[in-house]
Amino acid sequence: MLLTKDSTHFLQKLQHQVLSFLYRNDLKKLLPLYGSKWNSHLFGQCYQEHFAPLKHKKLKILEIGIGGYDDPYSGGDSLKMWKQYFPHSMIYGIDIVDKSALAEDRIKIFQGSQDDAAFLKKVVAETGKFDIIIDDGSHRNDHVIKTFKILFPELNDGGIYVVEDTHTSYIPSYENWSKFCSDDVAPHWAEYGGSLDLYDQRTMMNFFKRLVDCLSHQEFIHPGYTPNYFDKHIVGIHFYRNQVFIYKGDNTAQGNVVENNILRPEFLQEIGIKSMADLKLEFPVIDDPTKL
Repeated sequence: MLLTKDSTHFLQKLQHQVLSFLYRNDLKKLLPLYGSKWNSHLFGQCYQEHFAPLKHKKLKILEIGIGGYDDPYSGGDSLKMWKQYFPHSMIYGIDIVDKSALAEDRIKIFQGSQDDAAFLKKVVAETGKFDIIIDDGSHRNDHVIKTFKILFPELNDGGIYVVEDTHTSYIPSYENWSKFCSDDVAPHWAEYGGSLDLYDQRTMMNFFKRLVDCLSHQEFIHPGYTPNYFDKHIVGIHFYRNQVFIYKGDNTAQGNVVENNILRPEFLQEIGIKSMADLKLEFPVIDDPTKL
């Protein structure tokens, strides 16, 4: 018996629903089933490792970027996936295109740009602080950095902020493109604002690498240093291929050999001096990543 187009679609949808239910506890299998992420198997492994302990908690989860490009009825696969994996959580989505048609029970959608600070603040005012934030939005380096500065403070302690597709850090921007290409029109992906320079501070990867130092700000030997927000609230950073996970918590405990960014008295005494001034050191300026 030949299957009609409608019956084939029905069977495919039924199969997807069955597999989605069977894989609901394993993001390594669930993520490829929805197929909305780059290298879903690799991303799924990382997500499973970090999200499994939170699975049955009642969370507020925000994903930036819903997918489907300009089609208002396309996308939303990952929102549905998070809804399946986190059975007690509320899922929120942000997209620059109106994707409200994709909203459903436990999925709420907002339209706006991740580059719009006023819009992001308005979203938080309505939802309250989040427990997980996933940036799968424009992938523009300047957008990702700006969004993190705005939304990381809106993450609850114990929360996780994830940035996907960090490979755009390495795609040359328009200004770099002209240096090695005679074509006046750069490809669309040059708009991401990446760089050939692995140490370019404007890229998201260098921004997040800078935040690694925040974990040990108590160990800086730098008299008069004032800890910034990220110093005091980032408690863990995990780098993977094209993914970064940043954990939020209380990072204000005292250092090991340093107190208030000065060597503790017993260590000064050990080297035969009474104060750091006796060393006559010049301390380099430490930038503030909240303002980079």
